[in-house]
Amino acid sequence: MPYREVHVIEVKEVVRLWSMGESQRTIARLTGLDRKTVSRYVKATQQSGGRAGEPLSEALIGEVIGRVRAQGPGVRGASWSACSAHRELLAGWLEQSIPLSKVQELLRRQTGVLVPYRTLHRYATKELGLGGRRTTVRLAEGQPGEELQLDFGAVGFVSEGDRRRRVWALVLTAVVSRHLFVWLTYQQSVADVVAGCEAAWQFFGGVFRVLIPDNLKAIVVKADATSPRLNAAFQEYAQARGLVIDPARVRHPQDKGRVERAVQYVQTSLFAGEQFVTLAEAQAAAERWCRETAGQRVHGTTQRRPAEHFVREEQALLLPAPEAAYEVAAWSEVKVQRDHHVTAGKALYSVPTAYIGERVQVRSGGELVRIYHRGQLIKTHPRMAAGQRSTDAADYPPGERELACRDQPALLAQARAAGLSVGRYAERLLAAPQPWARLRHVYRLLGLVRRYTAAVVEQACAQALGADVIDVTRVTRMVEQAVEQSPLPARPEPGKSVAKALRFLRQPSEYRLVRGGDHE
Repeated sequence: MPYREVHVIEVKEVVRLWSMGESQRTIARLTGLDRKTVSRYVKATQQSGGRAGEPLSEALIGEVIGRVRAQGPGVRGASWSACSAHRELLAGWLEQSIPLSKVQELLRRQTGVLVPYRTLHRYATKELGLGGRRTTVRLAEGQPGEELQLDFGAVGFVSEGDRRRRVWALVLTAVVSRHLFVWLTYQQSVADVVAGCEAAWQFFGGVFRVLIPDNLKAIVVKADATSPRLNAAFQEYAQARGLVIDPARVRHPQDKGRVERAVQYVQTSLFAGEQFVTLAEAQAAAERWCRETAGQRVHGTTQRRPAEHFVREEQALLLPAPEAAYEVAAWSEVKVQRDHHVTAGKALYSVPTAYIGERVQVRSGGELVRIYHRGQLIKTHPRMAAGQRSTDAADYPPGERELACRDQPALLAQARAAGLSVGRYAERLLAAPQPWARLRHVYRLLGLVRRYTAAVVEQACAQALGADVIDVTRVTRMVEQAVEQSPLPARPEPGKSVAKALRFLRQPSEYRLVRGGDHE
């Protein structure tokens, strides 16, 4: 299996579940990570001083990720390499339906290579397709107050003015009591799902510990039977509310059978034959229907009224309902451009020079935008509106930040440090009605100081000021002419010393050759 970088949200989830007392096997199943990967992060958490039951911090997560990354990705052993060297031979035996234990013996007999059975089984499973696709077995029934199943379904239309809009129902059903809640929305975004969950916690009077959703994009980015990739924004919401997300498998409706039938029940009993003018009116009718109709019917399986069943056996076991509203943060993965900025929410945010060309994760909250690189928090900006940007001058390298940030005081300070006339000339350049348009002129003037000597530029600026010529191009010509007439001494190459001329050394031209080879 190729190496995959573990997202910072996945690391937080591993540490959070470990802090809740979950086993490494359970953590691996719920996060979709390999047990060895989970073990490395748990061990790094313990080495970093993490303790069960304590709240997570950015510093702890950063230290954990740093420790794991310092170890590097795992490598295959010699036994795996031996299997790879005899891949065609192994594949031929497996095609003949020869048992793997016999394959191990044949490999040892014909090649002299003894491969442990477990390694051989892993290689045959991962590389040669032995056993087909792995699946998980889900428990038929959970504990009271433990599991809540979630699904989306189109239920009808709402006529708002001259426009008819399709309405989707987010149906949440308690596994044990079958008590359900319906949240109506026009879309299936993360914000809509979070809003539905928040309304459900108020309706139920608490939070269920395990959420079993369908593979909608707002929750599951990439569906997989054993290793689903969860949406970072919704996973962060689950961490804030103390939820464990356990998605159903694709095309396995039995994994969420309690809510599967409830969606059709909502379509036929709640919306059929109704004409709602606004979504708010439909939502009020849905909550009333959940309490008075769906909650008071005798369920065909449990033979009990769901609302009464829920109050007696589940409500007291729920986690406390949240008091404060949750702020949905958007996560995105972007590349740092050459202009030191990344784009998030149609706004620009600066990043230090060292990360140009790297891919970073951006968390866009309501007030702050946090930028992560390989799990480390590298930058924090205030949230900007679309079309705006937040730039920190410290992110630019020295010598470029002044021009990029239009820092006139800094440019003038550099010019004054080069010489009195250079400083006055820079002031005259910036005395225009639009000084920001002349910043490049001052930057060019400072470039002359760096290219030639400050003394030559100082003399040229003094002459230009005397003639009242405020043109950096003319100053450039004056400097070049002065250098042509009196060339500057060659600058020594780095690392080489320059011999100092002796004061009383006579020039070779002063010597005259006479007869006999003698000199005068």
